[in-house]
This record gives sequence, structure tokens and C-alpha cells, in this order.
Amino acid sequence: MAMDAKKALGAGIAAGLISGLVKLGWENVLPPRTADRDAENPPYKTMKLLGVPDKLIHQKYHFSGHEIEWPGFIIHFGFSASFAALYELLRHKYPAIAKDHGTLYGIGVWAAFHLGVMPALNVVPSAKDQPKDEHVSELLGHMVWMWTNDLVGKKIYAELTNKKD
Repeated sequence: MAMDAKKALGAGIAAGLISGLVKLGWENVLPPRTADRDAENPPYKTMKLLGVPDKLIHQKYHFSGHEIEWPGFIIHFGFSASFAALYELLRHKYPAIAKDHGTLYGIGVWAAFHLGVMPALNVVPSAKDQPKDEHVSELLGHMVWMWTNDLVGKKIYAELTNKKD
């Protein structure tokens, strides 16, 4: 059966928003960075690289006695939804990508960004200079993130198209 690209895209975006929450939770259990390095975390550094002014980067909301900088969530959830949507589109055309519930795709995204792109842009230290804890947290976190995308995306796509996937 042919894929409905619009519904696959919608399922992928929805899965990416949900898996973005899972990844945030994961990072609370196994923080990838030290507190010092988290003061200027990758989303913050990415926004600086894009020329976003500090005044906007440090916008806050308050909830339950906490002061939370929300602009970093745009980068976090935008990344998650984008790669989940791409995965959802690709898995229909190339079913092998969904092997092991997309965990290999997640490892590929981790390697490409945390070992390649982000160090090249000085968003994080070079791969050899990142602590072992960071590699462990990010590697496993990306596997769980994609496993979530796979399960949620498949379920939402099936619901949207009224067919088993």
C-alpha cells in the first residue's frame, strides 16, 4: 500500500514532540553534561551561532516556583520533531530503517550530530574531549528517543490512515 505522505508527516511530528518529552526526562535521569557545561547547553550555543540575541535566548516563564528558559525548547523539540518526521517518511520507503524500532537510526543521528556536526560548530567539545558520561547518556538517550518515535509514529499513522502498519 502506498504511504500517505501528509499523514506520515503529521504522525512523525506528533511522535517527535512526544519523544522530545521522553528525551528531556531521560536527561534528568542521566544528565549528559556537567552543571558547568549545562550553563551554556547545546540549544543555547546553537541559538548564539544563529545570531539569536541573548535577550531572546534568556526569555523565561515561571511555573511551580521554577524559572524556566523556554527558547531552548524550540531547538530541542524542533530537532526531535524534524528527525522523527524524516524517519516516519523514510520508514515507509525504506523499511529496513525501522529495524530494531529505529534505534540504529537514533545511533546514526547521535553520531552525526554529537560526534560530527556539533563539535565542528563548537557547540560541544570534540568527541574525544567529551566525557564518557556524556557519550553514554546521549547514545542511550538517542536510542530510547527513536524507539519512542518508532512506536508512537507507527501507532498515530495507523490511526490516521485506518490501517495496520
